[in-house]
Amino acid sequence: MDTTKFIWQREGTPDELVPMLETLADEYPIFDHGRGMKLTFKKTPGKDMAVKTTKSRGEIVIEYTTVSAAARGIGNAMSGIYASEKAPFDTLGVMLDVSRNQVMLYDNIESWLRRMALCGQNLLMLYAENTYEIEDEPLFGYMRGGYSEEEIREIDDYASRLGIEVVGCIQALGHMRQTLRWLPYAKYRDTDSVMLADDKGTLDFIDKMISFWDRTLRSRRIHIGMDEAHDLGRGRHLDIHGYEKPLDILQRHLANVKGICKKHGLKPMMWSDMFFRLTNDEHAYWSEKFNPPKGLKTDPDVEQVYWDYYREDGRIYEEMIRRHRQLGAEPVMASGIYTWGKFWYDHGTTSRTVVPCIEACRKTGTRQIIFTMWGDDGAYCEYDSALAGIVYVSDLAFGDKNIDRTAIRFDVICGGDLKAHIAAGNLDTEFECNGRKYWTWAPALFWDDPLNGIGFDALRREDPKFEIKLLDHLDEQKYIVMQSLDRNGAGDMIHALNTINALQKKLELRAALESAYDSGDMVKLREVATELVPATIAAIREFDRSFREQWLRKSSPLGLEVIQSRNATMICRLEETALRINEYLTGMVGRIDEVEERLPSSIRGPLFPCRFFDYWTGGAVFVN
Repeated sequence: MDTTKFIWQREGTPDELVPMLETLADEYPIFDHGRGMKLTFKKTPGKDMAVKTTKSRGEIVIEYTTVSAAARGIGNAMSGIYASEKAPFDTLGVMLDVSRNQVMLYDNIESWLRRMALCGQNLLMLYAENTYEIEDEPLFGYMRGGYSEEEIREIDDYASRLGIEVVGCIQALGHMRQTLRWLPYAKYRDTDSVMLADDKGTLDFIDKMISFWDRTLRSRRIHIGMDEAHDLGRGRHLDIHGYEKPLDILQRHLANVKGICKKHGLKPMMWSDMFFRLTNDEHAYWSEKFNPPKGLKTDPDVEQVYWDYYREDGRIYEEMIRRHRQLGAEPVMASGIYTWGKFWYDHGTTSRTVVPCIEACRKTGTRQIIFTMWGDDGAYCEYDSALAGIVYVSDLAFGDKNIDRTAIRFDVICGGDLKAHIAAGNLDTEFECNGRKYWTWAPALFWDDPLNGIGFDALRREDPKFEIKLLDHLDEQKYIVMQSLDRNGAGDMIHALNTINALQKKLELRAALESAYDSGDMVKLREVATELVPATIAAIREFDRSFREQWLRKSSPLGLEVIQSRNATMICRLEETALRINEYLTGMVGRIDEVEERLPSSIRGPLFPCRFFDYWTGGAVFVN
């Protein structure tokens, strides 16, 4: 990391930059006294986030349009990058998921905010379904490690000094399973995860939620969610009111929630998918058969957030933006930095989706873009690894597609090795068989039951040699990761190595078990029980140890139990694997039923269901 000292003078520095400069000094060599490279700032007109960084003898001049652009200029100066950059956006930021087990601690959020600022971002959205405290509602967020009012105010104060707006992102309709599961909230329940619309008690409860964010944040914007409420009106609402079109219920409920927001002086935004899902026969967000009811318009007082993390074709983004405008909405674009369904930030998938998305926003003049970082199914991703994604998407937004400069910024701002981070996230890979491409899903193989082997066999049916290809791929990635084990910046590289090792051991164990059992090789079966099983258990324990360490460094301990339970279950099942093999070898049983149970080869295609995690947890510790 560059150790150059940067000096700014209070006299002559625009007042709007002083809090940002003072706050960055919490970590970076930026001072208002002493000797070093002088920073001079000049405000320039313009509606875009634009910055020009130039260097002359002993001085760096940063010409900027916004506070966030000036902060990016400092990040560029620290990185030795001198250029003119422009991001044609009013809003550029990230949404941090703090509802899927992992609730990031204040100190770590402070660190993220400094890095976001130096990348040029100006928004942090906190996705909190019930991970915040509401007075007189002790079961709201019970055992979830939620934030107090004081903590949110501190986060907001710190972000404000860096020119970053903090927006609360809650749920006021669906995705409320973690709250509605408790008996006192059953009265607000339509279905297991959807709240009961047209109910005064529900609206009073939502008022309490919205009031929390009104009291704690400067921002007058609030995200009220309302996405993926697929069974809206089909539970208790149906019993009470009879059948109604879900779109009608949605619009009434939205009007009521908007009224609550207005009472608190807040402007709501919401995920837009239900307006599309409820207006086509496929009930899909993106459908070729887009034929909304005549006269359907979205509420102009509610911003529509178009989320799409999966498209690799920019024309679809452009068409969906056009459709939003057809419904009367100027959309906020929400792309994704891939952290969900991953042990580590996935750069490849992120790149394939955000590049066409950002280009589509440029072409269509879309002025607001955020990048979500979900923690679906337990938040087992090493979240700090996603800082690589924050630097990367920010560079793209400012028009810098040079990955070498991204690597420099990531090193200087976050203390990370981009090449190693990309390798650590390459646990999933494509393989080809008979002219078709298949995709491995590392978590489904990692927590795959070693005796049942559902995930393993699903892929082996597609390609009998898939594990050999994957093991070779993992060896290549591990070699790159091992070159940066001494780095102590973003992302725990020891944990990355432990993850790869444990996945390799799991694959080797299942492959050896099937091979020895199918061929009747009793010597090899004994080796599986006495050597491979203990080695795999040891690897899982190392993964569990480093997972715990990286989690507790940055997150509330509440939620850790979910992943520890999965790991403990895996160890128990590995021990059972050795016991079953020994029973077979000694003649106590004539066959190992779990290994015998295989699907016929006539059944093709991956078996991973949408919620594969229900399989390995039995639903007991499943968190969505």
